[in-house]
Amino acid sequence: MARPVAPSTPRPTVINDNGAWCWFQDERALVDPATQTLVVGSVAAAEGPGGASRSGNVELTVVDLRTGTSTVVVLHERLETDDHDAPALWHRSDGRWLAVYAKHKSDDLTRWRISEPGDPTTWGEERTFDWGELTGGRGVTYSNLHAMDGRLYCFARAVNDDPCALVSDDDGDTWSYAGKLFTRPKIGYVNGYTRYHGDGHRIDLVTTDHHPRDHDNAIYHGYLENGALHRSDGSVLDAAALNGAAPNQADLTTVLAANARRGDAWMSHCWTSDVRRSPDGTVAAVLTARAGATPEATRDRYDRTRPAPDLRFFHARLSPGGTWSVHQLAQAGPGLLPHEEDYTGLAAIDPHDLDSVYVSTPVDPRTGATLPHHEIFHARTPDGGATWEWNPVTENSDVDNLRPIVAPGDPTRTPLLWFRGSMTASQHYDCEIVLLDLPRHAPA
Repeated sequence: MARPVAPSTPRPTVINDNGAWCWFQDERALVDPATQTLVVGSVAAAEGPGGASRSGNVELTVVDLRTGTSTVVVLHERLETDDHDAPALWHRSDGRWLAVYAKHKSDDLTRWRISEPGDPTTWGEERTFDWGELTGGRGVTYSNLHAMDGRLYCFARAVNDDPCALVSDDDGDTWSYAGKLFTRPKIGYVNGYTRYHGDGHRIDLVTTDHHPRDHDNAIYHGYLENGALHRSDGSVLDAAALNGAAPNQADLTTVLAANARRGDAWMSHCWTSDVRRSPDGTVAAVLTARAGATPEATRDRYDRTRPAPDLRFFHARLSPGGTWSVHQLAQAGPGLLPHEEDYTGLAAIDPHDLDSVYVSTPVDPRTGATLPHHEIFHARTPDGGATWEWNPVTENSDVDNLRPIVAPGDPTRTPLLWFRGSMTASQHYDCEIVLLDLPRHAPA
């Protein structure tokens, strides 16, 4: 498999001067390999260039990777200033692009627009699906677009704040409600935070019980295939997925158990960061957890009179056959935001190379030294995640570098994206989006 060439002096390019994204929408960035076009979704904030007049704009940055030029397109002006509203992208078989987005639980609409053929800078009118009769007016959040057996699915957090899905049989022109993926009695804010990866025939997912501030989460894995929801080993949990009474996600395969010892500490309050599957059937995921000296030390809701939590990244790998191996990847530092103790800078798996991960952390993974800001590091494993080789992508930064993405679509290049600046809340940030477009070299 081709590998990214690590630059000795990375020189990222600013492609949008005001934007950020959450991490429960996908794909947030996507490459059309035929035209070498990169499309990136984000939401602008009042603290950045453009101020209040631009705040809440749902935007796409369209980059010509051949020339490096970029164009910013507004999908919806001033929808809501919240990084949760970032769009999910799909490149249709007819050459048009589909963008789907929703507010952060403040209304019941999933919105979408479709571009002109081959032109992601020109878009048709916005259309909507109203979840109100299903949610009782309690709102919808997130969009995730994945295909399976000729149907396009849009996964969202909706009814009972459970993971639910819309389905389209016309590549996103129209949508209908498919059903709940899984459910359970709600504790606190929501029921489960789910990351998805689809290859056209199978959709893998990793998910939690609830929000980590409300519950001592474990992480579970399953996958959709041939209309059924399976555990990691292939056994069927729900033979008619999305078509009836949804199962409890805790009946999927446990990947990272809550309140379990890993290395030097006890881990709890786990969360999901990324998941990818390779053509050979290997699944890789990056997860986070709070670390504590004793099981009790990490169990309670964060108390700001105590020191900030020690967060850790974990790498989990499912080999063909159904066996998971889980290893600590790196320290993630304290919580990114003062009121969100479990937020991290995040990590992204290279979708075309599961041995390659990009991590945002304020702790140097080579030395353990605390850094003034979150920096981006590249990690490579030669042994399935047991050990890692580290190289810095950014160094000596005067702002934080956050939430990296490797845009899928073209296996010959590694379009590495992140945003950098200051962030104090999901609704307040002054960040610019940067691109480091790395070539790949052939394996030795």
